[in-house]
Amino acid sequence: MDKETLDAPLLQRFQNSLARQKAGLLDWFQKTPADKKRIHLGPASEESARAHLGVLEDSLARTEDKTIGRCTVCHECVDPGHLEIDYTTSVCIDHYSPEEKRQLELDLELSQKLQKALLPQKLPKIPNLQIAAFTQPAKIVGGDYFDFFRFADGSHGIAIADVMGKGMPASMLMASLQASLRLIGPESLTPVEVVSRLNRLFCHNINLTRFVTLFLAQFKPESRSLLYANAGHNPALLCRSGAVEWLRPTGAAIGLIEGAEYETRSVRLDPGDVLVLYTDGLTEALNEADEEFGTERLAEHVRSLAPLPASDHLKRLREGVRKFTGNRAFTDDLTLLIVKHS
Repeated sequence: MDKETLDAPLLQRFQNSLARQKAGLLDWFQKTPADKKRIHLGPASEESARAHLGVLEDSLARTEDKTIGRCTVCHECVDPGHLEIDYTTSVCIDHYSPEEKRQLELDLELSQKLQKALLPQKLPKIPNLQIAAFTQPAKIVGGDYFDFFRFADGSHGIAIADVMGKGMPASMLMASLQASLRLIGPESLTPVEVVSRLNRLFCHNINLTRFVTLFLAQFKPESRSLLYANAGHNPALLCRSGAVEWLRPTGAAIGLIEGAEYETRSVRLDPGDVLVLYTDGLTEALNEADEEFGTERLAEHVRSLAPLPASDHLKRLREGVRKFTGNRAFTDDLTLLIVKHS
């Protein structure tokens, strides 16, 4: 572009989107309980999220003085398409190194494929695993998501995610996550590779107005090993021999922290072991006395239902939650996956 500032309509759109992102993050700071913040942040500190807020504020200020997207080398505007996927961009593609150009090409190619990549989801047949799933949006459309795919080595990927928010905006963002995961997963060897790239892709995307929590598992039937990365999602519940283990966050939610680092952890699934993946619409479901269903009740139900097949386990757990809530309507999307080793 042979000019130093963005067109007024484009500049206004960037400013509006950044303002929404800032408002969403401030809302998270102010209204999210401390214990839930710790889950979303994983091992990271709240200061890391505030650093991301600082980047948002700086970018918003640059929309106001009309310097956003101005190349620091030639002082002309970078390509708007580049700004769409990274609003912190301040160098034209012509000034990139060959390696930087290749990475940008990959991200741009991925962005172009997102809208075409959605496919109907179905429960896979994974050796030695029984799988049952249920999802219920609080509105007509929701921001919860679960999916299955294959990693580059042929191992099985299992994902559950939750966009902060409800309704059509959350649903549209989740569709983008689904498409991204379907493209990135088969090119990757570990959960950390996937979540790290997702965070890089979404963190500065102008269309991301809320962050996303994600639990991503990799199952290898031959060794019965389950590797996982938990990006600020509710701790998964692993029940074995009547004991409960919580698979807690190994990194921050997608889009919450600049340059977030993630860790892969692993557990072994033995016959009879049950893994429960869920969104907070389950644990935060309220009864008529304003009490939450909570993690303790969830653990009690899972322990008692562990001997059942996955499909029966899911059915009975849903019945237990419905009995608890009574006539109280669900106010958040609810998604539940039961994975049992045969």
